[in-house]
Amino acid sequence: MGLSRLRLVAPRTFPHPEADARAAGAVDILSQASVCSSLPEALAGTLKAVALTARGRDLGPTPLGVRPAVAGLMAAAAEGEVALVFGNETNGLTNDELLCCQVAVTIPADPAFSSLNLGAAVQVMAYELRMAAWEGRPPEALGATPSVSAPATLEEVEGFYSHLEAVMTASGFYNPAQPGRLLPKLRRLFGRAALERDEINILRGILAATQQKTGHGR
Repeated sequence: MGLSRLRLVAPRTFPHPEADARAAGAVDILSQASVCSSLPEALAGTLKAVALTARGRDLGPTPLGVRPAVAGLMAAAAEGEVALVFGNETNGLTNDELLCCQVAVTIPADPAFSSLNLGAAVQVMAYELRMAAWEGRPPEALGATPSVSAPATLEEVEGFYSHLEAVMTASGFYNPAQPGRLLPKLRRLFGRAALERDEINILRGILAATQQKTGHGR
């Protein structure tokens, strides 16, 4: 998801072959991780820290929803470093650890299954941060072949409609003497598609091939 700075607080064992195996191709993040003895040490230099917690607490910040919290994090990130804080898989964060953070977040899961596993919680927050950073638009894949062409011009679209009408008439599907609402409905159908130039060419190629097969081509 584009996040690369990992700080581990008092891990039982690190580095560890199992961690490398679970990293699924992201071993570089593990190899560059900072190991800290305490959460305050890990949060040193940050402007804002958001803690993930599945249960209500009497102490600490009032939990926010994921997206309001992410919006605040993105705003703070423009001024300096921010942090997402996750507890361990078994017990989550302690009250003291929660108090080290300015914001708490609860992911709105089914109350009967409110405690997500750590990987799932990290992924939810990382995804929301990425979508906020890209303003809801996923980044374009590098080196990808463009899948869109220029929009079709009015003349190109009208040429397609004329071609389509000719093929439908020749095939007997459309009777100009009793037009009904067929042509307006087809215009509405293709109008919703916002046809591109390549798509017009494909459609007219299909029509031309149909004409050749039926002996009505020019």
